[in-house]
Amino acid sequence: MTFRLGLTGSIGMGKSTTARLFAEAGCAVWDADAAVHRLYSSGGAAVGPIAAAFPDAVRDGAVSRDALRPIIAADPDALSRIEAIVHPLVQADRQAFAEENADRIAVYDIPLLFETRAETEMDATACVTVSRETQNARVLARGTMSETDLDRILARQMPNEQKCALATYVIETDTLDHAREQVHDILRKIRSGLPDHA
Repeated sequence: MTFRLGLTGSIGMGKSTTARLFAEAGCAVWDADAAVHRLYSSGGAAVGPIAAAFPDAVRDGAVSRDALRPIIAADPDALSRIEAIVHPLVQADRQAFAEENADRIAVYDIPLLFETRAETEMDATACVTVSRETQNARVLARGTMSETDLDRILARQMPNEQKCALATYVIETDTLDHAREQVHDILRKIRSGLPDHA
């Protein structure tokens, strides 16, 4: 039996690190962003349909995110058309992963878990969280975006407090050891409810 745990959290909250902690603890982990990367790569299932809809978005046989950005900025309908292509392919990728890992606790790392209603497919959900100050410091330390960029991303997402309120479990990622302790505690709770303590 598979137990499906949906993992989510806003940018800079420590979701990728927490996903790695679940993997280290023996869980199978599916990463939504990695799935999109596979679909966009050369030979990926999204390349042909996106090339047909937006020929300028494909370079060297792969979908270029850099080329997609101006297309989305210039065409109000572009994003919904891209999502209509990509979302079913991501869903199929997730389903294939579930079938391959039918005997394990599976963690689904989905940034927009609640926004896309993917939590309805999960047995439980976990949201990573940390203070806004720590979040800002982590994101700005990457050197890839400004505080204005961060504010713009957060404005498009469900507020952190709302995600935490909706989640079955909340994982505070203030330190790595604290996050690991909470991951193991969640897994103990899940395993205690599974047949034969799977």
